Amino acid sequence: MKKTTGVRTMKLFTGLVFCSLVLGVSSEWYSFLGEAAQGAWDMWRAYSDMREANYIGADKYFHARGNYDAAQRGPGGAWAAKVISDARENSQRVTDFFRHGNSGHGAEDSKADQAANEWGRSGKDPNHFRPAGLPSKY
Repeated sequence: MKKTTGVRTMKLFTGLVFCSLVLGVSSEWYSFLGEAAQGAWDMWRAYSDMREANYIGADKYFHARGNYDAAQRGPGGAWAAKVISDARENSQRVTDFFRHGNSGHGAEDSKADQAANEWGRSGKDPNHFRPAGLPSKY
């Protein structure tokens, strides 16, 4: 009788350890996905503000701000910011290809955009790129 009780206790203990490991890993994934969704929202908000402001020379600031805000959410937000920034740059290249010219942004502007994106994701202050005269609303 004792032998059976010991086996049951060991199975119960092993099951509890396994379940806690599974739940711990899945909660990290839920956290990552939540951060990614919030980071994507931060990127969208910065993009919307950039379009609304329509201020010459402010695009680098908005790139840096969106990436900064998203990266502050955690690893999921930083991942979302990188994916969105890279997708935007790649779509700009495709658009330039089909227009048989360029969108007015050129390779050096793309490099500057990526530098602003990386600046923001690294946690540095996005106001470094803020142009003088940009309304305080942004």
